[in-house]
Amino acid sequence: MSVLFPEKDAVKVRAYFLGQQIDLQPFTQTEPLALNPLIVNSHEGGCIVLFDYGAAVLLGLSAAEEAKFLENIQGLIVDPFASPETEEVLIRIAPVNEGKVEDGIILLSHFDIPALQLVADVLAKSVVLAEYELASAQVFDQIEPFAASLQQRNFNRQRATDLLGQIGNSLMIQHKIVGRVEIVDKPELLWEYPELDRVYARLEDEYEIRERHLALERKLDLVSRTAETALEIQQQNTGLRLEWYVVILIVIEVLLSLYDLITTHR
Repeated sequence: MSVLFPEKDAVKVRAYFLGQQIDLQPFTQTEPLALNPLIVNSHEGGCIVLFDYGAAVLLGLSAAEEAKFLENIQGLIVDPFASPETEEVLIRIAPVNEGKVEDGIILLSHFDIPALQLVADVLAKSVVLAEYELASAQVFDQIEPFAASLQQRNFNRQRATDLLGQIGNSLMIQHKIVGRVEIVDKPELLWEYPELDRVYARLEDEYEIRERHLALERKLDLVSRTAETALEIQQQNTGLRLEWYVVILIVIEVLLSLYDLITTHR
């Protein structure tokens, strides 16, 4: 296995969730160091791991090179975020406790490419979760006014439209974390390097990837169920009003018929 940063015992790593998608095609034409996930050299001895779902993990880049990369990649990002979610750590060579995280430092036995890809995979998932944890919290906060409006019986068509939007937001997040990012799935890299399975499991546990994913899923499910319940109540109220309109129309029709009968017999 190829080893990177042979003269260093510590390397700075920064993960970014840049947007909804990154076009990786241009990078595959520059002789990447490895694929799945894609890892390419930078110009100053660092490297970059890229994920098509919108995340990039930069290893060993200077501040100037990092800024230049972020500027150059903008044209390849679909729906870029105005303020990308980021996470910074230091990876350090250590003879024991490989995969352990201590005070923002990830311990590795060596800086070989597969190990760095695994670190990047976990950090990328972590920043995606952080972005959608914030987004789901904002959606969750907007559900409370809907519940209050139901209690006060002033749930209107505009609120129903807003609720449909909240359901759409929840479904979009679920599609992203399950369908695109595959948060809880192990990277395919482990099929080729099963000896790294323990390292990945430890990193996944240190960053609470599965726990955070489960909590996010539960929150999104609660948002969807709350919104759907509110819509059902609104539809029931609408149906009840329609029933009253029908009754009133029938009463009016009966009264008109009686009036016709009375006037006719006169």
